[in-house]
This record gives sequence, structure tokens and C-alpha cells, in this order.
Amino acid sequence: MNPTVGALKSNADLIVSNAWKAFNEGARLIIFPELAIAGYPPEDLILKDHFCGDCEKEFQRLENELPPEAFVVVGTPTSKAGKKFNSALIFQGSELVGEYHKMLLPNYGVFDEKRLFEAGTEPLIFDIDGKTAAVHICEDSWAPDGVAVQSLEDRNIDLLINLSASPYHRGKLLNDRIDVLARTARKLKTTLLYCNIVGGQDELVFDGASMVFAPDGTRIARAKQFEEDILYFDGQTGKSAPHVEQTFQSAQPPRKEQPLPDLDEVYEALKLGLKDYVNKIGFKRVVVALSGGIDSALVLAIAVDALGKDRVAAITMPSQYSSSGTLGDSHEMAKMLDIEFHEIPIKGLYDQFEGELSKVWGKEKEPGLAEENLQARIRGNLIMALSNEYGWLVLTTGNKSEMAMGYCTIYGDMAGGFAVIKDVPKTLVFDLCRWRNELSLVMPPSIIERPPSAELRADQKDSDSLPPYEVLDPILADYVENDMGIDGLIAKGYDEAIVRRVVNAVELSEYKRRQSPPGVKITPKSFDRDRRIPIVNRYRN
Repeated sequence: MNPTVGALKSNADLIVSNAWKAFNEGARLIIFPELAIAGYPPEDLILKDHFCGDCEKEFQRLENELPPEAFVVVGTPTSKAGKKFNSALIFQGSELVGEYHKMLLPNYGVFDEKRLFEAGTEPLIFDIDGKTAAVHICEDSWAPDGVAVQSLEDRNIDLLINLSASPYHRGKLLNDRIDVLARTARKLKTTLLYCNIVGGQDELVFDGASMVFAPDGTRIARAKQFEEDILYFDGQTGKSAPHVEQTFQSAQPPRKEQPLPDLDEVYEALKLGLKDYVNKIGFKRVVVALSGGIDSALVLAIAVDALGKDRVAAITMPSQYSSSGTLGDSHEMAKMLDIEFHEIPIKGLYDQFEGELSKVWGKEKEPGLAEENLQARIRGNLIMALSNEYGWLVLTTGNKSEMAMGYCTIYGDMAGGFAVIKDVPKTLVFDLCRWRNELSLVMPPSIIERPPSAELRADQKDSDSLPPYEVLDPILADYVENDMGIDGLIAKGYDEAIVRRVVNAVELSEYKRRQSPPGVKITPKSFDRDRRIPIVNRYRN
């Protein structure tokens, strides 16, 4: 299910319609994700008593509208005596028959639940068709040795129901999620039914991929990834003596969707993150500043794939430093994608700015960084003017490597509403472009082959200002995502001078990143929600 945070009535309507659809197909136990009524993450909306009260009105409505003769498990916030809980409600027909409160509240990375919710203390176990079922909410099952799992040991349960809102990052499904859920199923010797939310919410993307695990940890069913899906599972768990010999039986082989290859998965996450951000906020169209470089080419391709060509426009704004190659590639890519396209040269505007500024900084001044950034800021003004006039959402085109090093212009190329590839390292940008072009040609190959350049001065290359990306990106991954210090990076074999240069640039650029638009999280640690570093900060290790 793909809910929208705060859209309480439409979220509840989705629950009702999907519950009836599943019921009409024969389902008698119907499971929805964590906080499905509120949407996830609701963040400080939970602190508003009236928000939780409005959620309660919706789940009270469910009692009268859910299908009879079925158990329906729904995630929602609840409030009792001033305390807020992340809860699972169990409905049977028109009656609320159980309520469970999440025991383990995550407080790391993108999660901030301890400041919003009280932790539950009691397990919930109920009978369904002669079987014993228990309920977990997300993190409860991520700690096989934690209190939520311990509370169910020796309880001889047949089914463990897990309602989740587990956000995506690259490799998480195969490397983390499947492993930990399989361990929990084995620990409790039970069939585990895992129901995950799907959709984009601000920077986060939830990839769905709901699953069923057998008591021995074998993954025996899996739903689709990155799209709404109902996974039907017809299984029986027959208790035998001893309970450890519990076996799985099924009337027919359950559906088991295969994991997407790595680059497919990342691209789908970027598409869904952009699509839901645009649609859930209510923008009709987006606009991309198409420079003829690889970053804007990738953003444009994602936008067209996510929204369709009729909802995407592009503009190129050549300067005196723009090459005929990049300008020609901009026109060619717009033609290949058949999108609305405009060209506004900026040299005349630049000359006017420079003429006025020369009265202050002197006519004999040698061109430098101020002149380079002036071009980017002129472009930022132009594209934001189009946004204001037509209501278009501006998609910025900076990648994670550039954002990390501050190789971007505040109020220039950073100006916009959504930063699609903000968490995509430059080397991955190249990989995604090559991969996308193999599916169908959407960008001129010369865009991928040309050495990256900001084209803000004559003969400029990114390598003039940055280490080669194949050197830079691994250092950034270890420093930003793995929290390695300078000594550790040097011990790992990275060049000391480059390491110190990179670390200093990352820390000095924090003030820029704080003013950048949100973007899709696809790595284990993004600059948006995962990393909280002081702007005023002299620590360099």
C-alpha cells in the first residue's frame, strides 16, 4: 500500500477497498503496513493531539466498513492518557479485537521514534482459525535477541505478523532485511508474514517487497518491489511434537517475485521517489536545466520515465564557455525524448551583471570564482522564473560527490525544489546512464563519454577542482557512510593528502547542504536525514 502522510481519509479508503478486494479473493487474514492510516513517517504530526484524534476517527470508521468474517491488521498511531503509541489494531468484522504497541522504537539513521512514541511492554497473541498469531511492528523483528522476540519465545505461535515501514537503500533488501527476518523466523520457529509499505515520502522511498518466511527461515513468497501489490498466501502450519518440527504446507506454490538487479533497483527507487514527491504535493509538471552534461541528462531521463514526456520540460542556458558539443547534445536529447524545450543564452545577461559589478570590484579584476558562480546564479534566476510563471517544479541536478565537496553554487545550480540524484555518487551516475542507454537510447552517447565539466570558464574540467571520481567516491563512502576517520582512511590505503583535502571540503560544505532541496535517499547514509553534523565545526578527523 502507498499511503500519503496526513491523507487520513484517503489512506483509510485504500485500506477498506484493498481489504474487500483481498476478502473477495478468499483472504481471511489481511495485513496492512505500519502506520498505514497516518502514512510514514508522520514525524512531529504525532505531537499534535488532534492529529492522533483524527487518526482515531478513521480507524473507528474501519470497524463498520471492513469485510466481515476476516481478521484485518492495520497500523496506526494511538493515544492513551496523553501517551502516543505506534500501534497495530486487529479487527474482526465490525469489532476491534486487539491492539499491540510497538516495543522497539528505532532512534538511529532516519528514525526518530523515541521522541514521538512510548514503547509497548506486552506482546499480543490471538487465535485465528485454530492457529495462534502474534504481532510485531517493524523493528520488533529486527532484533532476534531483543525484548519483542523474547516475549514470544516458548509461546508456541504459528504465525508472526510484522507490519513494517522499512525504507529503501541500495542493497538493503538482499543484504540486511531478508537475513534478519529469516533469523527471527528461525528463532521463534514460526511462519513470518512481513508486510512493508511502498512509495515515496519526502527523501525516503519504501520499496514494498512484502515477504513470507517459513519456520526454518526459507523465503517462500515475495511481493513486487516499488509498486502496490497484494501478496496472497495460502499456507498451513501444522503443529507437531515437538514444535520445532513445525512444517509449511501450501495448496499451490506461492508467488515469489525475484529481486531486481542492482542498477534496476536504484533507478526504480529514484523514479518512485520523484514520482510520488511530484504527485503527492500536486505539481503538474517539472523542469530540468539541461546542460549537455551527464548529471542533467540522468535527471531528465528519470523525470521522463517517472512522469511521462508531457509532464517534463527542459531549458538550456548556454554561456560564452558552453561548447558546441554540450549545446548540441542538449538539443539532441530533448529531441530524442520529444519534450518541451527552450534555449535562453545568458551571455548578454552576464555582461550586464559584470558591467554593473565592475563599478564595485574594478574593471581590471581578473575573472575568478565570483564570475563562475555568477553564471550559475543567472541560470538559477531564469529557471526559477519559469517555475513561478508556469508552476513547474525545478529539479536540480547535483550528485552526491559534488554535494559532498561543495562543488556546487548556492542560489545557482542548487536552486530548485527537488534534488533527484542528490544521494547518487558520480561514478554511479555514469553506471546508471550507461545502463539506461542499453535499455533504449535516451541520451547521446557523447554525454557519457565526455569528461565532466561545469563549463564556467575556458577549458574547465571537474578534475581541475576535484580528485578523479573513481578515487573520490570510495573515500566519500568510507568517510560519510561508514564514519571512518582520517587515520582509518589512511590506514586503508587512501592517499593522505587527498584524504585530508576531502575531509576538509566535506565539513566546510555543510552550510551549503543545509540549504539544498531534499532528494531521494538511495545510500545507507544520505546528507538529508541520516547525517547531523554542526555547521560551525572545526573537527577534522
